[in-house]
Amino acid sequence: MPAIALYVHIPFCETKCPYCDFNTYAGIESLMPTYVGAIVNEIEQWGEWLGRPGLSSIFFGGGTPSYLTTHDLTLVMSAVHRAFDTTEEAEATMEANPDDCTRDRLKAAFDVGFNRISIGVQSFDDTELQFLGRRHTADDARRAVMAAQYAGFDNVSLDLMFGLPNQFASTWENTLHEAIRLGTGHVSAYALTLEGGTPMEADVREGRTREPDSDLAADMYVLTQHELGAAGFQQYEISNWAKPGRASIHNLTYWLNHPYLGVGPGAHSYLFSDTSRGMDALGPHGVRFATVKPPRLYIEQATKWQAGGELVAKTLDALGTVDFTETPSASMSMGETMMMGLRLNAGVSDESFRNRFGVGIAEQFPRALAECTELGLVDWQDGRLRLTEDGRLLGNEAFQRFVVAAKA
Repeated sequence: MPAIALYVHIPFCETKCPYCDFNTYAGIESLMPTYVGAIVNEIEQWGEWLGRPGLSSIFFGGGTPSYLTTHDLTLVMSAVHRAFDTTEEAEATMEANPDDCTRDRLKAAFDVGFNRISIGVQSFDDTELQFLGRRHTADDARRAVMAAQYAGFDNVSLDLMFGLPNQFASTWENTLHEAIRLGTGHVSAYALTLEGGTPMEADVREGRTREPDSDLAADMYVLTQHELGAAGFQQYEISNWAKPGRASIHNLTYWLNHPYLGVGPGAHSYLFSDTSRGMDALGPHGVRFATVKPPRLYIEQATKWQAGGELVAKTLDALGTVDFTETPSASMSMGETMMMGLRLNAGVSDESFRNRFGVGIAEQFPRALAECTELGLVDWQDGRLRLTEDGRLLGNEAFQRFVVAAKA
């Protein structure tokens, strides 16, 4: 099997933010010990079943991985190293909340094998942080970044959020300047999305909170491009900027539609066939599957799972830990490759697309390509189809056309 990316889901949060719709939970800390045992077993069983493949990257996300004790983080990371072929050079990221980022805890995380940290700052404005339901202050966030650098992390990423109700362009500009001043190497800047079923979406829908201004959010996005670009960051994806050599290897796996394994409740996976290992039954375009979401059910099933038999879609369906499986068709894989790849500034290589699917982009998607070109959303450059500057602001307009065409 080719090298894969590994995602490890940690579903625990001290409090849940009102805009979050991830599979995360507050108030279930009593499950942590048995959860750690369950995910350690799942990791070890997958390593055995897949034949201990190499890892291109490791990503502990959530939830709040930094909420786990140092002992528990060590147990889980040690299981990863036992079950998979890992190297010191592989990117290993831990997501962290600023209030968990003490020097001692971060030094322990660094010593156990993490070499990249992604800190959920969101804003350097205290009023905005209170609105977002964050426990930390702007000063806490500054101290967290400095503590990470002191602990040995020279690859620090910050998550920031713009397009908030009642947010001013000036406070967003100050947040960007603070991120730059702190000397981080990577910034992920996301526009607030009101997800159905979240408290914030309900507040906006029922008039308790003002609806975000989409025009102002677009202006903030352009400001982000300008300020980070002037500071030496290179935009490599719609929402991500990095100093040279600091682009996220793990997230590039998703955008390039390459294989990855997710462990933990609600985690998603995409594995390719490998005829050399007798896994051709996965199908020519691999298999996607997701783990059951409820933490208690996950713990029950993952604790007792034992690997065995041929790795095929039917076997996955029978696993108690798997919620659903999907075998993508050729057209579905092509549509997903376009949707994800166009997020990248580099776009989608026509040569790589043809090598993978046996057909060129223009041949497979003539109408979608023509419509997006006419609307000024995409253009060709050096054999790659890319979003234009305007296209990055209206990316969903382009993505939708390719996905719809793939389903036709």
